[in-house]
Order: sequence, then structure tokens, then C-alpha cells
Amino acid sequence: MSHRAHLFSLRPGHALIEACRHEPYGRKHLLKDVLAGITVGIIAIPLAMALAIASGVAPQYGLYTAIIGGFVIALTGGSRLSISGPTAAFVVILYPIAQHYGLGGLLLATLMAGGLLVLMALLRLGRLVEYIPEPVTLGFTAGIAVVIAGLQLKDFFGLAATGLPEAFVPRLLALAGHLPALHWPSLLVAGLTLVIMLLWPRLKTGVPPHLPAVLLASLLAMLLNQQGLGIDTISSRFSYLLPDGSSGAGIPPVLPAFTWPWLQPGPDGSPVGLSVQLLRDLLPGAFAIAMLGAIESLLCAVVLDGMTGKRHSANSELLGQGIGNLIAPFFGGIPATAAIARSAANVRAGGVSPVAAMVHALVVLAGLVLLSGLLAWLPMPAMAALLLVVAWNMSEAPKAVHLFKTAPKGDLLVFLTCFSLTIVFDMVIAITAGILMAMVLFVKNIADMTRIVNITQHERMVPAALPAGWEVYKINGPLFFAAADRVFSELTLLVKECRGVVLYMDAVPVLDAGGLSALNRFIDVCRKQGTEVVIADLQFQPLKTMARSGMTPIEHSLSFHSTLKEALNYVRPGNTAVA
Repeated sequence: MSHRAHLFSLRPGHALIEACRHEPYGRKHLLKDVLAGITVGIIAIPLAMALAIASGVAPQYGLYTAIIGGFVIALTGGSRLSISGPTAAFVVILYPIAQHYGLGGLLLATLMAGGLLVLMALLRLGRLVEYIPEPVTLGFTAGIAVVIAGLQLKDFFGLAATGLPEAFVPRLLALAGHLPALHWPSLLVAGLTLVIMLLWPRLKTGVPPHLPAVLLASLLAMLLNQQGLGIDTISSRFSYLLPDGSSGAGIPPVLPAFTWPWLQPGPDGSPVGLSVQLLRDLLPGAFAIAMLGAIESLLCAVVLDGMTGKRHSANSELLGQGIGNLIAPFFGGIPATAAIARSAANVRAGGVSPVAAMVHALVVLAGLVLLSGLLAWLPMPAMAALLLVVAWNMSEAPKAVHLFKTAPKGDLLVFLTCFSLTIVFDMVIAITAGILMAMVLFVKNIADMTRIVNITQHERMVPAALPAGWEVYKINGPLFFAAADRVFSELTLLVKECRGVVLYMDAVPVLDAGGLSALNRFIDVCRKQGTEVVIADLQFQPLKTMARSGMTPIEHSLSFHSTLKEALNYVRPGNTAVA
């Protein structure tokens, strides 16, 4: 259907083509895109660095992701106004990979995830996001937010803890043991950042709150460091080595360079290499990255559609995300996907096409080359405070509260399961368990809708009295594996002393193999006890299922009638109708 074509279309650069074809692109549109791209680019620079650090790699790799991934995905994707780059949702997946396999392993996992995303696009799986229940989405995003917040506590309090466990609960307990030794200057810088982030929006200046927060926190950290108070900054925590052998502190002020991902360092500092075993070990992480990238990017596109009234192409967006994640690792880019907050900022800033996202990538590139010296002064506690606010925003706490107030108990159980499993284990287990639980609950709810009603005394449906020992039962709802056995077991008890029973089935839309088997068992029991079964008013699908199974009338035991009236005439005294 044409109105659903966006769910099935697939072509590289769909969003860019549509933006230029249906609305002739001119100077006015370009100006809007440039201004929006500059705005979002400025927002993205500190966020990209903070998210790279949270993922376990140096901050420049977050910038490389926003530059390469952000540009390529905008060029080849299917959502007009999505801004792609590193996102907070990836942190819980990327951090363990970076710890175990180093930067090289993380880039290889990104490359594999890109291939999986392209495969998903080619298989036209973009519409599958429709089948992920909201409690599952809210549950794992809230769980991810909690884990991200937990990862920031060390830098937020300036703790000198080393060798912390990777698991969330043991890590939290270990950090709690180090709290008496917190570094008050770091806490002061983090607290200032947090306060400004929370209070700045009340001024309604239009300036994103994290920009003044990071700027003022950097000035405070600089003053405190001049007093010898030792607050960690980008330059004190990270260093780099250039191809000419020179080294420096902070971020290298050079363009992203092409390097084979498997030649990047592993956990021991030497090239991670390329082997079948390594790829096998990285496959679960790559699959998790691909699945989360697909969910995040498509959910972001849906949100943007609601804000703009446009339509994205789901499969084309998956293709663009896949191509971006295939190319970015060769330039040091970690996984990228559409970021809802930055994309919404793009809409509010007036962006009209993917050109805005490309300009955003160029602004980040300019920041890397021209401002790397200033970015090196950013304090780590301020980065931690920034990510705490990001975690809170991505948790969607208001939606979770609304869910608790209005949703059925089953949905709350799904939410709590996904939330808990994300924290205790990982996101893949949480999503898998959540979807399976939601499916089981859905099947149970549908099965509970199937009921039987005795309408023998219903004057409108059964206007005349029936012979003694005859009953009429109306079945409402689908007769499938989860409902049919219960329904026919109940009927077996109800008709035990009956001479005959009419099954009125006009409200049975579905009869599956399980339902057919239960019906056959019911008919067999009725034949043995001498109860005649009369089936009336079958819908098309149940009739087709019975016909394919070879079910036929049995004299004095089983008959079929096209209407309830015909069935009632058949069973009344003196009736000579033939089934």
C-alpha cells in the first residue's frame, strides 16, 4: 500500500533524494541547514568526547565517530533530520568490549555491526521495530541509564579507585567503600556542572545548558589546579602519539586517518590482529550493537516524523546506519547511531534536510582541528556530571512513572524484568527476556478473551424451545493452542449429560492446529457418550482449516450448518433436514 511504502522502500541516500526532489532545494534551505548544523555541531563536541570516555576509549574517537559516522549516515540514510554519532545507549555494550579487546577489538565489533545492519536492511527488517513493546524499550533504556550513571561516579567524586569490577552491583559496592576518600575539588567542579545543567534551562536563553556548564566548570578546574589541587582533565588523563613519533597530551589536532581496524591496539597496546576466534568472540557484542543501533535509529526517526510530519524510510535508514558503521572504524570511529536529543535540537534549530547533519559533522571536524588545545582543559568531573544528566534524560523517567500509573500488571512485570536484567546482566539478555515475556503475556491475554456462553435460553437467538437434552453454546474468540484446550475441556464437562449440543461459531475468527486437535478430541468424547455435535455459522478461516484436515459430517454424531437458524431447525422435534 502506498501509505506504507516508507516501511518497505530501500535505496541509499533516500532522505537526501526525497528532500531535494519533493521540495526543490535552494539557498533558503541551505542557510537553514547550515545554521542548524552549526548549532548541533557545537552541542555534539563535548558530548561525543564524554561518550567516548564513558565507552572506555580516548575522547578523540568520539569526535571521529561524529565526523565520519555522522556525515556518511546523513548522506546515505533514510531519515531527513537524524543526527548520528556516539550515543549513551551504547556505553553499556562498548565499555566491556574496550576493556577486554582494546580499541582494535571495539572497532572490529563496530565493523561487524555495520555489516549486520546492512543485512537487516537488505532483508527489509526495518518495520520490525513496530513489534518491540513499549515496556521493553522503557525498561532497557532506564536500565542503561542507571548503568551509565554508575560508571560516572568514580570521576564525579574524584575517587582514586582502581581495578573496579565490571558488574554493576559489585562496582557500586566497591565505589561505596572508597567514598570516605572522595576528592572534594573534583566534587566541587562536578557539582557546579550539575547545578548549571539543571538551572540554566529556566533562563530560556536558547543556549544548550551543557555549554555554559562545561565552560564555567573548566574555568573553576583551572583555578583549582593552579592551587595544586589535582583535578583530572582531558590532557592529564589522555595522550596521543603522532606518526612522526611526537606525542602530546589531550586530543591530537589532526584529521582522522585511515587505519585498518585490526592494526589498532588491543588491551596490551599491541595490534589486536585478525583471527576467526577473535571474530567469534566479538560476534555477540557486534550483534548487540547492531540491534541497539537499529532500535535507537528507528525510534529516533519515528520521533522526528511526529515532530515534522515527514516520513522516514525504515530500511533505507538501516542501510545508512550500516554503511556509516562499516566506514567509520577505518578512521577510528566507534559505533554510531541516531541520537534523539541532538536530532530534536536539529529540528528546533530549523534543519530541513540531511545537509544539516553533514554540516554538524564538519563543525565537529573544525572543532577537532582548531580547538583541540582548549578541549584538553575540560575537567573529567564535569564530563561525568554531563553524562549523569544525559543518563537521566535517556531514562525517560516521566514515561516510566506514567507506565506505572496506567499500565496493566503484565506490562509492569515486563518493564521491571528488562530494567533489572539490563543492570544485573546485559541489554541483550534483557531485551530477549522482555520480548519473550511480552509475547507470552500477549498470548495469555488473547487466550483469556476466548469464552463460551450458554445461549439456550436467549430468546432473540433461540426463539423457540429445543428438545429436552439439547443445549446451545456460543464461542467467542480465537480457538488457538493457548485457548482451545481450556474451552473444549470446559465444554466437555458442560455437555456430559446432554443429548446434543449446538456450537455457534460465528465469533471464532481463527482455528489453528491446536484448536483443531482440541475440537477433534471433544467430538470423540461426545460420540462415545452419545452426544450429537452440531456446528453452526463457521467463518472462512476455521472452515478452511476443517476442510483441509478432512473433517466431514458423521450421521447422528456431527453435522455442519451455514446459519444458527438452520442448525436450530435441524434439532427441533419432527425435523427431517439432512446435515
